[in-house]
Amino acid sequence: MSPAIVAPKEERTLLGVILMAVGVTFMTCIDTSAKWLLLAGVPVVQIVFMRYAVALVLALGWFLPREGTSVLRSRRPVLQFLRSAALLTSTCCNFAALQFLPITMTTTIMFAGPIAVTLLAIPILGEKVGIRRLAAVCTGFFGVMVVVQPWGAEFDPAVFLSVGAMLSASCYFIITRMIAGAESTATSQVWSAGLASLAFAPFALAHWSWPEAAGTGVVLVLVGVFGGTAHTLATVAHRYADASILAPVVYVQIVEAAIAGILVFGTWPTQWTLLGGAIIAGSSWYIIQRERAARRGG
Repeated sequence: MSPAIVAPKEERTLLGVILMAVGVTFMTCIDTSAKWLLLAGVPVVQIVFMRYAVALVLALGWFLPREGTSVLRSRRPVLQFLRSAALLTSTCCNFAALQFLPITMTTTIMFAGPIAVTLLAIPILGEKVGIRRLAAVCTGFFGVMVVVQPWGAEFDPAVFLSVGAMLSASCYFIITRMIAGAESTATSQVWSAGLASLAFAPFALAHWSWPEAAGTGVVLVLVGVFGGTAHTLATVAHRYADASILAPVVYVQIVEAAIAGILVFGTWPTQWTLLGGAIIAGSSWYIIQRERAARRGG
């Protein structure tokens, strides 16, 4: 028997980066499809339901044959429930914001997540944050202000929905940290998609509206496919590369969101969105690097 060939770290890292990049592209497809469906008149509750129902079917179809019914059992059911609720709230707020805001703005605001996570980790996880990370948090907050322009005449209150989506997503990531090691990826994916589907099924089915155009129905299904695929690819990517290496890949979504906004909706990002996005990306990247150094004792 020939010895097993182990791929060098560089190849695994490259594969992780590629998988993350593809996953980020699918994340952009989620928002683009959701906004397109909203403009087509599809109710937001129906889009949210399909986002998770299709993802649940895909997750069960993938994990059940490989891991059996163990994927349905959670060791931390309360935290899994809270984690799923946070993700569902984030999706609802984000999709609602997309009805009124450009996709570039909602995407940029979501990138302030690491900033919010840093602040939430202090009271929830008991983490200590040094002066450098606090300075980065303040810088990132300033970047958000540059994007939303609360002092401008064109300020849209829907920004609060987008900020709510970002804060809910941050809670989702905090709880994910809390259950890390206690739950499998399969269980977490099935629970998050399953609870969201069950929660929205009564509302979506009670007011179900069949799309008049076949293309609209296809996009409605694709929202769930994009969601399930994006999360799976991002999870697998972290098995091949460090989070600090993958973090910058996420910011490609700003470029992709800008391209989607131009090609699909005919909207161009403002100079303030671009400037604020650069500030947020820079501060978030610094926070990630400081957290990495702190874990290593640096």
